[in-house]
Amino acid sequence: MDLSSRYMGLALKNPVVASSSPLTGTLDGIRQLEDAGAAAIVLPSLFQEEIEAEDSRHDRLTGAHDESWPEASTNFPALPESARGPHRYLELVRRASEMTAVPLIASLNGVTDEGWTDYARSIEQAGAQGLELNVYFIPTDITLDGRAVEQRYLDVLRAVRAAVTIPVAVKLSPYFSAIGNLALELERDGANALVLFNRFYQPDLDIVALKVLTDLHLSEPNEIRLPLLWLAVLAGRVKLSLAAATGVTTADEVVKYVLAGADVVMTTSALLRHGPGQIGVLIDGLAQWLDARDFVSVDAARGIMSQQKLHEPKAFERANYIKILQGYGH
Repeated sequence: MDLSSRYMGLALKNPVVASSSPLTGTLDGIRQLEDAGAAAIVLPSLFQEEIEAEDSRHDRLTGAHDESWPEASTNFPALPESARGPHRYLELVRRASEMTAVPLIASLNGVTDEGWTDYARSIEQAGAQGLELNVYFIPTDITLDGRAVEQRYLDVLRAVRAAVTIPVAVKLSPYFSAIGNLALELERDGANALVLFNRFYQPDLDIVALKVLTDLHLSEPNEIRLPLLWLAVLAGRVKLSLAAATGVTTADEVVKYVLAGADVVMTTSALLRHGPGQIGVLIDGLAQWLDARDFVSVDAARGIMSQQKLHEPKAFERANYIKILQGYGH
């Protein structure tokens, strides 16, 4: 079975990608995921706050020398741009890229385009073959309108796109008023791929201790419906590669995402629950499903149930919403 796929211009042996997790943050974990069959590996994020803190520490150190002994500034070597970010992350990128045969996609996580995006260049120089932008931004400022939120994503993309030549993916949240239009704008400004969707880690309240709880819940298969909808709507209408990134536990979710139009399917939850070997289970399950239905390749099945390809495209629209409500319980 030909499972070969393409994502953000990268040739992949299959459409199953290991997304960012503790497993992808170590050389041993990366090796295990590659051995299990992952077509590409997304590294954990380098956070804007980490970069700014590192720069701030360096500036405070040199500033202290300036104040106590003006001549000291000439004796204190300025750190090169490639060294002023968290060194361990860049070293992980460098060493992992040297030992793996599958593409490595680094990740930057931030909310503004001020300064820190220059580190995208260092990541490219370290050997990453792609870069995922995780703009994790919750607009708690209630005076901020929707267009201003979208503009943050576009500004970050433009800054990073100007810094690197490797392909760039943008990981979106589902909470935009016009996801399709934003996708077109991101495409216009140089994105190569969209990842649908980012999961905001929603807090809970401890009613005994009166504390905010910030524990992590892994995604479940019933969460695939929203990204499934938007993948099906966008497939064939944008030139961007499309990645599905929520709720993948079994091969069933992989199949559904591919049918909707996903170029790749990313998973963290399945790997944290079952270990790196689950990659092989997902790949084998996809191949068996395709073979049982006489598909010769994954490309032959990709997007055949997208909105553009369906005989009844309104299945994804309001008319079907009304039909579902009227038929409930009958």
